Amino acid sequence: MSRVLTGIQSSGKPHLGNLLGAISPAIELAESQSEPAYFFIADLHALTSIRDPSQLQGNTYAVGATWLACGLNPDKHVFFRQSDVPEVTELAWYLSCLTPYPMLANSHSFKEKSANLAEVSAGLFTYPVLMAADILLYQAELVPVGKDQKQHLEITRDIAGAFNRTYGETFKLPEPVFREEVMVLPGIDGRKMSKSYDNTLDVLGDLDELHKRVKRIVTDPTPVAAPKDPEKCTVFRLYASVAPAAAVEEMRQRYLAGGYGYGQAKEALFEALRERFAPQREAYREWRSDPSALERVLQIGAEKARSTAVQTLGRVRQAIGLLSLSKPTLS
Repeated sequence: MSRVLTGIQSSGKPHLGNLLGAISPAIELAESQSEPAYFFIADLHALTSIRDPSQLQGNTYAVGATWLACGLNPDKHVFFRQSDVPEVTELAWYLSCLTPYPMLANSHSFKEKSANLAEVSAGLFTYPVLMAADILLYQAELVPVGKDQKQHLEITRDIAGAFNRTYGETFKLPEPVFREEVMVLPGIDGRKMSKSYDNTLDVLGDLDELHKRVKRIVTDPTPVAAPKDPEKCTVFRLYASVAPAAAVEEMRQRYLAGGYGYGQAKEALFEALRERFAPQREAYREWRSDPSALERVLQIGAEKARSTAVQTLGRVRQAIGLLSLSKPTLS
């Protein structure tokens, strides 16, 4: 059986796309393995875009509460905050010394903002190296990723391969795990659902706000009486991702027959979202109302994660010639 690892940035509260495309499939994959999986909140990565400490902390707890509300079992798996394991930043430095500049310059996380280099921090440029350290530090074998992270995992494999060739076999080469049917979920404007586009659906938050967001989903001007193409409709695509198969087929036939308006479809979508995530919504509220309980879970997970991290980093330090496994003390 294989070790699963995944993480989500604390750059904002997870949305429907995160739940269906990353969180739920990662938990399902972890439960299919006999060995504990590693789940982390990537708060160090979030520093590339967030400068408000209170916002970062709030987002971190929101992400943690979401994972737990969606069924992550912290007693069985290792659930922790990235910044609570300092070994990851040390490993990132060692890996960066083997990472060629062109590899990072071709990374999409950099190229998306390269037109205005004044806005590009060193952290954003070396983002893929820290991501590689996240994965390799725990000797992960299976990494659930979305389509937008595929390149970063390829970079991780390249960096690990370079290290192994230079210093001897040290790291396992992780394999990506994709879930094709929810790889790219549309947002309310039709583009990929993303916090950066402000087109997300917060299915664990306030229901009135969710209802308003659903009603804002962009549709074409086809009259109510006319037949409609379900595959070209954002409302239908979202409905198909959360509703039972029989209900999805029923809506499909209504689209094709005509006499069924987008307003009706939006109401059906809202009801599907309300019902599908009702248990998770309640669990999320409970975790968010007790941050001390959430913090205890993360600290216990950090201790487990550090146990593995220290072992891996010890082997790395020996391999590269840093023979002292203990940190020097200042006098």
